[in-house]
Amino acid sequence: MWDKKIHVKSSLERKEEQFSFFIGRWQPLHAGHKLLFGRVLEEGGNVLIGIRDVKPDEKNPFTASEVFVTITDFYKEFINAGRVKVMKIPDICSVEFGRGVGYDIVEHIPPTEVADISATKIREQMKKDNESR
Repeated sequence: MWDKKIHVKSSLERKEEQFSFFIGRWQPLHAGHKLLFGRVLEEGGNVLIGIRDVKPDEKNPFTASEVFVTITDFYKEFINAGRVKVMKIPDICSVEFGRGVGYDIVEHIPPTEVADISATKIREQMKKDNESR
């Protein structure tokens, strides 16, 4: 069972056409990410996925463009329905806000079996798989 912690609560009512914004590298997009986005979609919300445009390296084997293609391919039906939007954003060092921001700031706390999904472990396995070819 997921838990949810609201760090800042908006004083404004939520509108149907609004989106929940998720920012990440998604290196690679994995089951934990999909479950996180799925929570919002299952509740009837919309999802905006921001892909940080980071330079490829060992921790980021894919370009932001490659990640964009992976995510848009996976969420094609939701994108066509207007429920998911995907965009590349510049690399960021923080997410900041002022008072009365007009939106909630929510932390989704996954159950252990989801929290244990590790992009680092996935990348290590991908590297091993490539080396064994």
